[in-house]
Amino acid sequence: MSDLNAVISPSIIPTSLTYVIVVRCGPDQQSQALSAFRFTEELLLQGHQVLRVFFYQQGVHLASGLRVMPQDELNLTTLWQQLSLDYGLELAVCIAAALQSGIVDQQESSRYELAGASLASQFTLVGLGQLAAASAECNRLVSFGG
Repeated sequence: MSDLNAVISPSIIPTSLTYVIVVRCGPDQQSQALSAFRFTEELLLQGHQVLRVFFYQQGVHLASGLRVMPQDELNLTTLWQQLSLDYGLELAVCIAAALQSGIVDQQESSRYELAGASLASQFTLVGLGQLAAASAECNRLVSFGG
């Protein structure tokens, strides 16, 4: 019973948490996709660790190096790329969803005898197992979109 009344010492409260971010919204859902980016950016600015950002379902479209954005919209692909460069952030893209959307790296382009790669730099094609592994290692998994 005394455990219920115990005060948690500030020294045992973690000051930095590890996160995995799942982005399931694409460029056509600009406000949700931007929220995912801003949330991740703020975590990093506050000193938290982001193990991986996993782009899944419609989110894989943010990893396309062939999209051209209208002048009145932010280019979220370039924002993610810069965040990756600034913080060494892993931008993982679900390979199955990417292939279905025509987003391939050089290796997959050769494998399927396609004309060329379309995956933007800083993004990496991975399997769902990478999401499972990262989710087992993190303190928090946060998903955007649906």
